[in-house]
Amino acid sequence: MAESNVAAAPKETQQSAKPTRKGSLLSRVAYSFGNVGQSAFYNALSTYFIVYVTSSLFSGVDKALATKLIGVITGLVVVIRIAEIFIDPLLGNIVDNTNTKWGRFKPWQLIGGTVSAVLLVLVYTGLFGLVNVNTTLFIVLFVITFIVLDVFYSLRDISYWGMIPALSSDSHERSTYTALGSFGGSIGYNGLTIVVIPIVTYFSYIFTGKHQESQSGWTCFAIIVAILGVLTVCSVAFGTKESSSTLRTKAEDNGGPLAAFKALAQNDQLLWVALSYLLYAIANVATTGVLMYLFKFILNNSAAYSIVGVVSVVAGIVMAPLYPILNKRIPRRYLYLGGMVLMVIGYLLFIINPTSLPVVTVGLVFFYLPQTFIQMTAILSLTDSIEYGQLKNGKRNEAVTLSVRPMLDKIAGACSNGIVGAVAIAAGMIGNATAADMTAANIRIFEICAFYVPLAVIILSAVVFLLKVKITEKMHDGIVRQLEAQLNEG
Repeated sequence: MAESNVAAAPKETQQSAKPTRKGSLLSRVAYSFGNVGQSAFYNALSTYFIVYVTSSLFSGVDKALATKLIGVITGLVVVIRIAEIFIDPLLGNIVDNTNTKWGRFKPWQLIGGTVSAVLLVLVYTGLFGLVNVNTTLFIVLFVITFIVLDVFYSLRDISYWGMIPALSSDSHERSTYTALGSFGGSIGYNGLTIVVIPIVTYFSYIFTGKHQESQSGWTCFAIIVAILGVLTVCSVAFGTKESSSTLRTKAEDNGGPLAAFKALAQNDQLLWVALSYLLYAIANVATTGVLMYLFKFILNNSAAYSIVGVVSVVAGIVMAPLYPILNKRIPRRYLYLGGMVLMVIGYLLFIINPTSLPVVTVGLVFFYLPQTFIQMTAILSLTDSIEYGQLKNGKRNEAVTLSVRPMLDKIAGACSNGIVGAVAIAAGMIGNATAADMTAANIRIFEICAFYVPLAVIILSAVVFLLKVKITEKMHDGIVRQLEAQLNEG
């Protein structure tokens, strides 16, 4: 529908000036820094929280009971996060209908970032040791706390990525902001992977005198992540400025919660991009969530786990700035699909020899190198679908549309939590277990969950994107011009 409308756009409309204003250096830097803390926070909440649960949270509880409680907690996290996927569009609708002198998104950056930071520390304390006093009460309060934590983190995440169409209406300028956000996110998410073990073991030694993971070490880790989170939301809130373009100021009212879900359901391109990204995200977290176990129980070299962080950080630092440069010459869909091919090569290397550190390291390079391109293409395709939906349905739903990405990450995170917990229990990778305790069956279970199944899902993701995602940079530019012409004519 949009393509035919664009083709019919008047010639004078097609020759109109681009609606973009380049963002200031301060705005770009502030926006990029914002995702450093946000992505570190997400990594601590999704990946390392379950590692903390399986290793230290129930260390003071009988082993048989601890195993049951680990299963309960991981199961509850999965259920909570899947149940909350229906909340994210509603949160996006709240953001879309926010009107303050500071803008639409900044208040939610501050509120969401501050509240979620406090609650992250709380869950990493075992609710101040309640887990060792009354496990039943702990489970009840944990569910409540985790739900509230997830909601406020979602408000921060939705308002962060929702700012991109508010900062610029030009596809390439959005590419720049997305690249900078991804650059900061890569540093935050993967940088945390490098420092998590040193931080936890250092503070564990300070408080216990032992070089091993402990409750105190994980609590200090959470405090550091929370402080970083608060600093980075302040960066976005005080360092960026929303634009007042025709597309935004003359858009129809966003409507209520039902209108939010209707807007998502009627935007076919958004839905296909979302499906492809969801498949990728699930496969990605299914592997990254258990890489620590690969080094600890199969390679028998926990110290070498920092390689994962180094490879991922370097890949993000190198690839994020390259994206907008390459995207000027190479269409996004080819960057996306090419990235999928590289990830497939990485998986094949993991499968060939998971007990060889050199082979695993090369596999990590192929696995992490294209992820920035894949994630940025998905974010930009979702962002450009805002104007696609506005042209098709007459509604401009910025935060609602971009609430889809954190919603998908939340689903993937829930899958990661479930996979990590299930693998840890099924393969005996909990408590004080060591590499010497692993059997061939344990290792086989790990390989199937971490490599074989995700590989199949990655291939499916590429097929969906190739066959169903049609929106391109050229198509989006035409949509913007046509929308501006229609809105200027009243």
